Amino acid sequence: MTSTGRPLTHHDEPSRARLLELVGAIDPWDDLERAHLKTATQWISGGAPLYRVRKPDVPAMHLVSYFVVLDDERGQQLLVAHRKAGLWLPAGGHVEPGEDPWVTVVRECREELGIAAKASPITGEHPLFLTVTRTRGQGAHTDVSLWYVLSAAADTITSYDQGEFEAIRWLTDEQVLEVPVEQLDPHMHRFTHKLRRARAPLL
Repeated sequence: MTSTGRPLTHHDEPSRARLLELVGAIDPWDDLERAHLKTATQWISGGAPLYRVRKPDVPAMHLVSYFVVLDDERGQQLLVAHRKAGLWLPAGGHVEPGEDPWVTVVRECREELGIAAKASPITGEHPLFLTVTRTRGQGAHTDVSLWYVLSAAADTITSYDQGEFEAIRWLTDEQVLEVPVEQLDPHMHRFTHKLRRARAPLL
């Protein structure tokens, strides 16, 4: 049984152990990420439901995989104009029950951008960043988001899911940081600063 009295299924315990391993390996960028990592660790280990089972907000807190695609040669990252959120975000999607978050990245990358996911040498198949964010508008809920980094040449992405996204843009780190924060995922600037630090040894 969990601390909430909900019986654990045979899928739960390995999934939680894997998630705790992933979260525990993230080196926090700042005090806010440190607080988010603590929140996520307590949420995962506390037995609460982790995965969305009904759109848009059941349960009220659930797991998401973001993936930021980098064109290393051009020094640009891909952002998408998300129709429902009304913001420029990384691509991504909700983690299915019992699914490893990297598998979510592979699935969503194929569905949303039409390419195979290739892990960046910066991080491999591990998240670089974690955020806990309250969404806006109708059906507001809290996303616990693992941010992954992928590598792809910009010219290999020739289509995208127009049902989900209004447009896509390739931006340098400097250009991302020039976009007003209210037009982006609220943590996009922080992620970009962390990404720049992580990329420095490879440049």
